[in-house]
Amino acid sequence: MSTPAHAPPTGPADPAAVAPAQPRRRRPPGRLRALLLPLLSLVVFLVLWQLAAASGLWNETFVPYPSTVWQAFLDASTTHDGTRGYQGYLLWEHLYMTLRRVLAGVVLGVAAGVVVGLAMGTVPWVRRVLEPWLTFLRALPPLAYFFLLVIWLGIDEAPKITLLALAAFPPAAVATTAAVAAAPVGLVEAARALGASRSQVIRDVIVPSALPETFTGIRLAVGIAYSSVVAAELFNGIPGIGGMVKDASNYNNTPVVLVGIAAIGISGLVIDGLLRAAERRTVPWRGRA
Repeated sequence: MSTPAHAPPTGPADPAAVAPAQPRRRRPPGRLRALLLPLLSLVVFLVLWQLAAASGLWNETFVPYPSTVWQAFLDASTTHDGTRGYQGYLLWEHLYMTLRRVLAGVVLGVAAGVVVGLAMGTVPWVRRVLEPWLTFLRALPPLAYFFLLVIWLGIDEAPKITLLALAAFPPAAVATTAAVAAAPVGLVEAARALGASRSQVIRDVIVPSALPETFTGIRLAVGIAYSSVVAAELFNGIPGIGGMVKDASNYNNTPVVLVGIAAIGISGLVIDGLLRAAERRTVPWRGRA
């Protein structure tokens, strides 16, 4: 008798087919891991800090407990025992004044740096004239000319903003110059062959190709300006985070110094994140073309 066509095969069953499926380990999503790793590093840092403070190897003036720094943060952020914040200003007011100075200085320095970098990258003789001066300014630490700015401009806002602008200018100019000089020659020649004018080539070819590296220069400029904020607020820097750190250091008030350092660092991380988000929206082709 013939076997029906629809009958199942009589051979031995495949063990892999009947074995129960092994559950797969689910890895945490990428965003979750990106959040957990920094949090884990923060916890490890706090634990090591607590152990170092509790070891007794250092005086509490040099290595205060994390709880002491947290109390200093609360004191600087609130009104307590009739005292408002630190030196009469709350922490957010100090931070606001610092960010306002940084913003003004960075806008001026980056704007001038991008314009000068564009000119240096497109006009050879301009680059030959300005490059030595740019290198000279880039090699100077902020304190080297800050006292001269105080003599010229006084101790109000002008020397602070000027110092931050001078700190932000060189990285923006150098990055823009290098980006413009590295513009694809084939695209430039193709645009000229199609009848584009010099200004059209700069606007439609050179500037778009230079934007990614220019954004890198802007991020560096912001970082350098932010690292110079304590120097900028040496004189008459209160309200201001740098002025708060300088004043607290005069009295060996380490917890307040650490609060100021943390405020500068955390706000710097936020600003850099905003710049990277702006870069992704402005130059989405970076890394893809």
